[in-house]
Amino acid sequence: MTKSTSGEALHRDWHQAAQTLSEALPYILRYAGKTVLIKYGGHAMGEDHIAQRFARDIVLIKQVGVKPIVVHGGGPQIGQMLDRLGIKSSFIDGLRVTDSKTVEVVEMVLAGSINKQIVSAINNAGGKAIGLSGKDANLIQARKLQRTTRDPESNIERVLDLGFVGEPTAINPDVLHTISASDLIPVVAPIGIGAAGETYNINADTAAGAIAGAVGAMRLLMLTDVAGVLDENGKVIPHLSRDRALAMIKSGAIAGGMIPKVETCLEALDAGVGGVVILDGRVEHAVLLELFTEHGAGTLIS
Repeated sequence: MTKSTSGEALHRDWHQAAQTLSEALPYILRYAGKTVLIKYGGHAMGEDHIAQRFARDIVLIKQVGVKPIVVHGGGPQIGQMLDRLGIKSSFIDGLRVTDSKTVEVVEMVLAGSINKQIVSAINNAGGKAIGLSGKDANLIQARKLQRTTRDPESNIERVLDLGFVGEPTAINPDVLHTISASDLIPVVAPIGIGAAGETYNINADTAAGAIAGAVGAMRLLMLTDVAGVLDENGKVIPHLSRDRALAMIKSGAIAGGMIPKVETCLEALDAGVGGVVILDGRVEHAVLLELFTEHGAGTLIS
């Protein structure tokens, strides 16, 4: 490549970068000063290069005036630690049965190693993150999750004991508002506290939806391992209304693990969240594409 050709290529790159910034400006202005809650989970958390890219994107949206709050999961990491310690666990309807030994490990992994890894990644990318669990400042007050099942033969309904699996009863958003108003980025582990001080393991999607509603988030981004909600042809649905989402659940078009995720999205909308997006966290710059481009990167439910 000659010097002239190299210079032309560099000029095109600069022009493209300027055009991208220009196109993103209206969206940056739309979200400036607004709260965006990002639920961070799935296999993206386990790959260093994706985690580093995620951290840089969170720092960037903070620097352009958005107020990000990160709520993270950690199911695979919890499973790995339980295996290392020789503690057996089981699942009911996708929820880990959590006895007293298991909940100690859950808290250690979520509020300890995973939370601090995310905080460190954001700090290393130039941000100022602070780690919290739902027990800090009574952020996530919780009670024991009650689930029932009906025996298909006897038709007798019985209560399932999931142990220390909880559901939010109240969110104290004050601490998050205080942190977000500063130059700090809150990173929240989904651990709840009961009325008697007991520790509860809360599904990260559920915690994210409850917190998003409590802080009045303009957007809730649910980063997952899938591209979004798919239609009958396996293609991503860019925009999904509440009515269509409920109809797809009823018809079975939305099935399996996507059902509780979509139900959480609908509950967040009921709580006042402006819109919820299910998107693939493994896609490069998924958060930036969703917030700052016209077409987004997943399925918007609004």
